[in-house]
Amino acid sequence: MIVIVEVLSRFAIPVFILFILGYGFYKKVAVYEVFLEGAREGFTTVIRILPYLVAMLVAIGVFRNSGAMELLFRFIAPLTNLLGIPAELLPLAFMRPLSGSASIGMLAELLKIHGPDSYLGRTASTMMGSTETTLYTASIYLGSVGIRDTRYILIAGLLSDLIGFLSSIVICTLIFGR
Repeated sequence: MIVIVEVLSRFAIPVFILFILGYGFYKKVAVYEVFLEGAREGFTTVIRILPYLVAMLVAIGVFRNSGAMELLFRFIAPLTNLLGIPAELLPLAFMRPLSGSASIGMLAELLKIHGPDSYLGRTASTMMGSTETTLYTASIYLGSVGIRDTRYILIAGLLSDLIGFLSSIVICTLIFGR
């Protein structure tokens, strides 16, 4: 079975590309010209969202390197200890809505220190799968279409991240124990 999946996965993308080209030829679509038009629009979108992306990455860097993030964790540590939330998960829970690459780095560090089969490793992995890079995604999507008034997008996204974080802790504690 594994051999069949490996063979199928090796040919999936080339077959898909050939299918798209064949279907475009069948429908008499100028595939190359349409591709260039899409690439041109994609490049325009990248230019439009670049300032939002740079601003967000600079703000994250300043927050982390200034020591404000560490100070925040020290401040809320008594509350999280009271709730039974492991302090090692706080940086990941905080960074996940901001940056996917930073949170993957934090997850890798947690897995290296505690192991993937530990309570912290399983909980951190569950957190990564049940939360989103909300602020990054919102800045890209909203910036690409020029929306300045976010209304309830950020509140709903961050609330769902918080629920994903807390649910990960509860579910992993119930299933795996501490």
